[in-house]
Amino acid sequence: MTKKEIVKAISEELGLTQLKTKEIVQKTFDAIVETLVTDRRIELRNFGVFEVKKRAARKARNPRTGGQVEVPAKFVVTFKPGKEMEERVLQLEEAEFAREQAERAAQAVASSLAPLPGRQSTVPLQHGPGSIAPPPVYKPPAGPSPNSHNG
Repeated sequence: MTKKEIVKAISEELGLTQLKTKEIVQKTFDAIVETLVTDRRIELRNFGVFEVKKRAARKARNPRTGGQVEVPAKFVVTFKPGKEMEERVLQLEEAEFAREQAERAAQAVASSLAPLPGRQSTVPLQHGPGSIAPPPVYKPPAGPSPNSHNG
């Protein structure tokens, strides 16, 4: 999502003009940056914490030449999500996992209903629009059981 899309969504929800909403959003971002520059930390409850940290100098490898290069120390902005954000993202993760499980189960059912190569299926795959046929019923072969003993 871009800043423009954020402005559009907020302006539609609040009934403000996009121009006024853009100004408010930009002022909010400016205030966050200014606070990071002056205080090096800003905590937004139920959202997260932005913090300026100093990353130490280090040696790295130039991927093109393979040679070592010195990377100087620098300031970086870190973000640690708040509890509410973490919980919402976890819900997304759980929903995605459930969707994948359902997809795998549907594929397993579909593959078990598929006819073998070179054979006609005796089970219709659909009874009506959008319905799935029940799995075939197992019928044991006629005759004596292979486990019975005729003593």
